Amino acid sequence: MGVNEFSNNLINNTAMLMSSPPVHQSETEPKKDETSNNESQIDKSGQRVQKMFGEIAPRYDLMNHVLSGGTDYYWRWYTIRKASPSGTSPILDVCTGTGDLAFAYWKRGRKQIPVIGSDFTQEMLELAREKFKKKYRKEGDATSVEFVQADTQELPFDDDRFQIVSVAFGLRNIADTMQGLKEMMRVCQPGGRVVILEFSLPGNKLLRGIYTWYFRNILPRIGQFFARNKHDAYEYLPETVSAFPYGQQLATLLEQAGLKKVKFIPLTFGIATLYIGYKPESNVT
Repeated sequence: MGVNEFSNNLINNTAMLMSSPPVHQSETEPKKDETSNNESQIDKSGQRVQKMFGEIAPRYDLMNHVLSGGTDYYWRWYTIRKASPSGTSPILDVCTGTGDLAFAYWKRGRKQIPVIGSDFTQEMLELAREKFKKKYRKEGDATSVEFVQADTQELPFDDDRFQIVSVAFGLRNIADTMQGLKEMMRVCQPGGRVVILEFSLPGNKLLRGIYTWYFRNILPRIGQFFARNKHDAYEYLPETVSAFPYGQQLATLLEQAGLKKVKFIPLTFGIATLYIGYKPESNVT
């Protein structure tokens, strides 16, 4: 009980902060030697990721809500308002998991905009389809949310198709980050947006130390207790978050992939960050 009370109090307190203003350079950005060197040492092979997320799929939603203290609801709420859809062109949510961001975008578009959720893991997609039937789908809806099994590094969609291509907490799980970004931009319409919601680390050194300690020592134990799996998913989570670029470093990667007018917005002390970039109107980058 002591561990659970500590972790819940810590996350619930961090959830109280609202977002910071958009920035182009941030005190929260990591040093290069804190990310790129470590990231290459993490096993993000397709087979490992598929098996790991397949094993935790039945308790995936519960663990997300518990471990974030419910803050994940706010992060998605903020994302679909900061990068709101318009018109009738479809939306794609990659690495969709059980579909929470896809559903949020569908509702934000008043169920008039078709949404596709793609994911590498079949078990996640099965839960997403079931969730849609039970919680969201009603007779008479003009559109629906479809789910497709796909690798974000090789998306099975035509060029220039989607007004928004989004990903929530999945970009760091793609083996080749740049290839994933290029594919997201390829299927995005000219003038459309690539929207990324991803974990990051707090800018405040004291808070970062406390948060990192919690992430590495408490979260894996809670996660493993509730969602027992052979592939240590909740050891993998802090490893990837600590090693993955964030802030200006990730914004620079988006620009290198060809996106323009990239901005990033730290959320809740900087433990998550929202990135928005635009695909150029012209194919020339």
